[in-house]
Amino acid sequence: MDKNEELLKRRKIIQVGGGKERIEKQHTAGKLTARERVNLLLDEGSFIEIDDHVKHRCTYFGLDKKTFPADGVVTGLGKIGGRNVAIFSQDFTVQGGSLGEMHAKKIAKIQDMAMKLGIPMISINDSGGARIQEGVDSLYGYGEIFYRNTLASGVIPQITVIAGPCAGGAVYSPAITDFVLMVDKTSKMFITGPEVIKAVTGENVTQELLGGAMVHNSKSGVAHFIAKNDEEVASMVKKLLSYIPSNNMEEPPFSEPVEVPLDESLNTIIPEDPHKPYDMMEVINRVIDPGTFFEVHSKFARSMVTGFAKINGHSVGIVANQPRVLAGVLDIDSSDKAARFIRFLDAFNMPIITFVDTPGFLPGTTQEYGGIIRHGAKLLYAYSEASVPKITIITHKAYGGAYIAMGSKHLGADLVLAWPSAEIAVMGPEGAANIVFRKEIKASSEPEKTRQEKIKEYADMFSNPYVAASRGYVDSVVFPSETRYYLVRALETFSSKAEGKPSKKHGNIPL
Repeated sequence: MDKNEELLKRRKIIQVGGGKERIEKQHTAGKLTARERVNLLLDEGSFIEIDDHVKHRCTYFGLDKKTFPADGVVTGLGKIGGRNVAIFSQDFTVQGGSLGEMHAKKIAKIQDMAMKLGIPMISINDSGGARIQEGVDSLYGYGEIFYRNTLASGVIPQITVIAGPCAGGAVYSPAITDFVLMVDKTSKMFITGPEVIKAVTGENVTQELLGGAMVHNSKSGVAHFIAKNDEEVASMVKKLLSYIPSNNMEEPPFSEPVEVPLDESLNTIIPEDPHKPYDMMEVINRVIDPGTFFEVHSKFARSMVTGFAKINGHSVGIVANQPRVLAGVLDIDSSDKAARFIRFLDAFNMPIITFVDTPGFLPGTTQEYGGIIRHGAKLLYAYSEASVPKITIITHKAYGGAYIAMGSKHLGADLVLAWPSAEIAVMGPEGAANIVFRKEIKASSEPEKTRQEKIKEYADMFSNPYVAASRGYVDSVVFPSETRYYLVRALETFSSKAEGKPSKKHGNIPL
């Protein structure tokens, strides 16, 4: 056979993966193939495949008589929006996308290349798990991948798409990466399957209920985004990359500045009734460049809002309390959600914009037993550790430890602005009056009248931003309509920020 013909023949075999029948089965399940996903995600004609001729070396259980095209994973380099990326895509049509020694080596190799080149690593998971026939070599493979995920963390963005099953030890690679996107109905993540759970606990549970996309987006918090299908998840990855730099040495992508007039309606967005909520999303969308907010973890810990946006063309990260959900309290999940997002922003040179309206940490034994102290400390740690520009806007309530935790001046905020409606105090007026003036209230002939008077006295003193401003804890009190102007100027001014840190190997975040 002619040498060129031999290469052509081999390429054809590799390109069809597990064959037409298995490809059709993949399509029937509502899933694209590994190569179709790569082509959908990358700029046309930009993909350079690497290690497509790699073969497994296992001789156990008759595996030496079988060959798996590309060993069940497509790896290579390409471009998304003109920017270089590294990518791997597991091929479920080939041995269920199972991971063996050489499959893992292909992934590890492309991870190493991503680090050397300083480009984002995109991982598309669709695998039944470890290739059982290869035994400990499969476990070796997972360890090699996890190790590289950890080394790359904070150096290059790592984005994982769960496009099918991801079970057992395989789930820990996505968990180390920066963002996890799942496809509804077709993707699953779990450590132990329903059969094992039933055998051990007697509990009947479906794969969807155990580890479906909605479960991990809304309950566990493992996943950050949910997409309807493979096409939508590809669009989400592209959008996500448009906000973040290729590595930790670069600045985030800059867009053409947008002229946005001051929004006078912001001056009346805070309700007169302190118990009536408003939507923090309305505040965010009125001060950023129109249509640029891209929410992260939108279905998880919804009393906290996190996401990317553009302000006068600058990519920023936004962290905000959401008064419409549990009054914007901080709890275990919202603290974790915000802390991890803040650490990503800091690692990749993205300014942190914080909007504060919180009555405090959520009380109760469930939170206390669950470790709210430890989890809340993560948020304090993340803000204190961050050295990127930190700009905080206090819109309404900022009580107690939650005031400190939400990017306060005391945790190193570069600029703290407060609206006239801001209330900065140890606690709300009612609770404070009951404690501070309890003797006067108890001794009064009209205790309820006295209580109301003392509530007003406390509110007059602290239900405004001026005491904090007089101490320098708030840099300026601004009209809500002026917020965008101050943010634009602050981002320009603090772009040259340089902050030294104590010499150390690393801190010990309360995990």
